[in-house]
Amino acid sequence: MTTSTKASNRLIKENSPYLLQHADNPVDWWPWCEEAFAAARAEQKPVFLSIGYATCHWCHVMAEESFENPDIARILNENFVSIKVDKQERPDIDSVYMAVCQAYTGSGGWPMSVFMTPEQKPFFAGTYFPPQSRNGLIGFGELLLLIADRWHENRGELIAAAESIIGQLQVKPGRQGDISDSLIRAARDYFGASFDADYGGFGRAPKFPAAHNLLFLLSLAEHSADERALEMVELTLRQMYRGGIFDQIGGGFCRYSTDRYFLAPHFEKMLYDNALLIMAYAEACRLTGDQVYNQAASRTAAYALRELAEPQGGFFAAQDADSEGVEGKFYLISYDEIIAALGREAGKKFAACYDITRQGNFEGGNIPNLLHTPLDDPRLAELAPQLEKLRQFREERYHLRLDDQILTAWNSLMIAALAELSRSLDAPQYLDAARRAERFIADKLCDGDTLHVNYRAGKLGGPGFLDDYAAYIYALLKLYQITLEQPYLTRAQQLADKVLRDFAAPAGGFYLSGGQNERLVLQPQETADGAIPSGNSLMAHNLLVLAQLSHDGQGQWQEAVRRQMLFMSAAAADSPSFHSFFLLALADYLDPPPLVVCVLAPDDSREDLLRRIPRRAAVILRESPSEQYPLKDNRSTYYVCRGHSCRPASNDLEEALS
Repeated sequence: MTTSTKASNRLIKENSPYLLQHADNPVDWWPWCEEAFAAARAEQKPVFLSIGYATCHWCHVMAEESFENPDIARILNENFVSIKVDKQERPDIDSVYMAVCQAYTGSGGWPMSVFMTPEQKPFFAGTYFPPQSRNGLIGFGELLLLIADRWHENRGELIAAAESIIGQLQVKPGRQGDISDSLIRAARDYFGASFDADYGGFGRAPKFPAAHNLLFLLSLAEHSADERALEMVELTLRQMYRGGIFDQIGGGFCRYSTDRYFLAPHFEKMLYDNALLIMAYAEACRLTGDQVYNQAASRTAAYALRELAEPQGGFFAAQDADSEGVEGKFYLISYDEIIAALGREAGKKFAACYDITRQGNFEGGNIPNLLHTPLDDPRLAELAPQLEKLRQFREERYHLRLDDQILTAWNSLMIAALAELSRSLDAPQYLDAARRAERFIADKLCDGDTLHVNYRAGKLGGPGFLDDYAAYIYALLKLYQITLEQPYLTRAQQLADKVLRDFAAPAGGFYLSGGQNERLVLQPQETADGAIPSGNSLMAHNLLVLAQLSHDGQGQWQEAVRRQMLFMSAAAADSPSFHSFFLLALADYLDPPPLVVCVLAPDDSREDLLRRIPRRAAVILRESPSEQYPLKDNRSTYYVCRGHSCRPASNDLEEALS
């Protein structure tokens, strides 16, 4: 919370760290509420909507340049009702107006700047604006005066523009698609054509990790023995781990690389990126056996557990890119600092290995990296103890700002990642951390079957959205698959039932908002994966797993997954590569894993069974025999089915699976 002595605006009563950052602006900010729009109607003013988040670098820049500027604040206060929204608290508002921004400008991002009528209908949108016109961008002050003049002189034209864009963006009933592997092949071809064969990643700079794309290609490598898909993933994962996008000193991945080489990142660190990358590295190790991938995953998990974990088990959202107002200042290090921290001999060795020079490799400073050092270089093991010394040295610096919201969807992804890493490394401490985080959600973010979007400083956020339910169900199913503990599966089934009731769209798929959420001018139905997999992609996966685990009845899951596959196949038809997490589910739908019903004898342990079950199997555990599933010869018995064909009961799991 701000400690400024300046006069505070209405945001001082909010709980969002992003809104509190703006509580002492001279702008007369409102939070998103009906009272703000009522004020706009009463005063006959347009609404200026600003959307961002607490660790957004360009949000900080626009705040410093414009929202803290008394002259610009005066223009806003006299001519507009100004509303501030944290996109992480209100992803529904962000989704609606991001679509508007992309329609108007062809792109989007944060800070998002939207101008609308008091009826919430937008007539102009953009992202960052400088305070004065420069480099082809209109100055924010000039833009405000221009819009204010148009509102007074030709309001009807702006209202007509707003009605037009809302009409264009209304969700149309989706067409039904064909469930086939053509989407998988098309996405594979796209990634193959856009792959950077020299430095990994896809397309030109900036390069985002997009771990769900890598997970799709790993799935393709396994399902289809696609060696090229595996090569693309391996080069990308190794290059990212060697580059500056990975914090070589403290662990964890930054948001994206500003260059082709993965050297210079945008230094912000997000919980969801690190969760998804833990999954990708752990999966790469499983397929290749190369332990460097598990090393990358475990160092990333160590960062999250050290820097983002809160005492009761949840995880905070993000760390800022800026310290003392300078992006990346916390991470950059000089040659002389290395020598001072490590001593001359060890410092010189470290500098030679990690690309530390007197002239620097980034804006006069150094981003430690291994882009010129092979990952099997024996010096790395020798220098490993020096990394902790440097981390402690760096801790003396001005600390990074923390977005201390605990977000349901992002925490759920980290739960799934840590659970998967525990299996990959046979390391129970990661499963323990996943269980604690799941318990945090169950205790702090759930009210019966109602999820909430976030928790901060003892206060709950609003009702959850599709992404919250879908990601939490995904985490519960991952915990069930790794522990075979029935309560996780039961809870996943209960919440999936609620999603089917509250979020389902009549023509297929799911809306972002459910029955407990505020109704906006548009009702988003997101299908494409963004920074995280879309709720619709996650639900395709969730429904498939629930269908696989309910072979003895509960046909609702089979019908629900069929409908979701049809809907998502149609949605992905024009851009398969933007639906890669859905394609993971589609691949398993077309090539189902075996279903294994395990009936344990009294003297056999669940732990031994878990070690022997193949990862790609749907497993149902029966801890006591039944009429349908008796023990054979009084020993543990395995019933294996593929599709609609089942093998005879067997006491030998490997034989039954062969």
